[in-house]
Amino acid sequence: MHESYMRRAIDLANLGLGAVSPNPLVGCVIVHDNQIIGEGYHQKYGEPHAEVNAIHSVKNLEKLSESIVYVTLEPCSHFGKTPPCADLLVYHQVKKVVIALLDPNPNVNGKGIAKLQNAGIEVITGVLAKEAQFQNRRFLTNIQKKRPYIILKQAETADGFLARQNFDSKWISDDFSRKLVHKWRTEEDAILVGRNTALHDNPKLTARNWKGRNPTRIVLDRYLKLSPDLHLFDGSVPTICYNFQKNEVRPNLEFVKLESENFPENILHDLSTRKIGSLLVEGGSEVLQHFLASDVWDEYRIFRSEVSFGNGIIAPRPAGKLIAEEKLQSDNLLIFSNY
Repeated sequence: MHESYMRRAIDLANLGLGAVSPNPLVGCVIVHDNQIIGEGYHQKYGEPHAEVNAIHSVKNLEKLSESIVYVTLEPCSHFGKTPPCADLLVYHQVKKVVIALLDPNPNVNGKGIAKLQNAGIEVITGVLAKEAQFQNRRFLTNIQKKRPYIILKQAETADGFLARQNFDSKWISDDFSRKLVHKWRTEEDAILVGRNTALHDNPKLTARNWKGRNPTRIVLDRYLKLSPDLHLFDGSVPTICYNFQKNEVRPNLEFVKLESENFPENILHDLSTRKIGSLLVEGGSEVLQHFLASDVWDEYRIFRSEVSFGNGIIAPRPAGKLIAEEKLQSDNLLIFSNY
């Protein structure tokens, strides 16, 4: 019974993907006499949390004192953008709270549970904990590793190339796969490419083929050799250009000078200070290889097409543990994990 309601709460939490970062994804279901009387999820950063939305959806608040609250992450116990959710549950004296995952945030980390128990509310933890942990892998990485959650993405030909010898990569994946990538862009905080990809593909790196927000665009141009006429510098979407030469701020475009020593690590540190919780790395080959070689990545998504080039720029080899494989239209999608 607990797992069934918690699974519903996890499904609800997914609806906040791409809208709540740097906060975690959280869903909440309220059950009275084996019937759901309220549910909600954290919809947008800075707005009410899942528990608040769920309680607001309950028509008869008197039932809360005899209800079980299912929540995917430990209720917060501190004042942030909103008041503590643990206090709200205590105020309504709910009967029981079932939690999937404890919150590793030092501001919470057991304090929410302690508030509930001190108020005489029964607490059960660990229900579908693995599922909740995977769902909040971005948030957990931010807290535990002090860096964004990093997703590497590539499209490769059937014979193992990322692009032709002249860096042309059109078109390896099919229309369906390219649309799926635009959906992914709405789900992550930032998207990164290297100088060669910016130069040869002139990408927009927007989510124009899917409803949702555009990620912050990031380009690596160490010596500022890229043309200012590229789409990445058009000011249409917040963009960061990491380099060795200058700091400059323009509307929707920031040049950030970093030290050449430990350049990639400096980038991740800067992104963390900006509360960018997830990073989609779209290439090119040199950038992907660096993340793989340094073992600083979490997920590796590969589209393998039916197209062959015969020769060209060799794609990096898969790394990590294969956790999913799916046939799309003409492409195969493989997802590898580094944890």
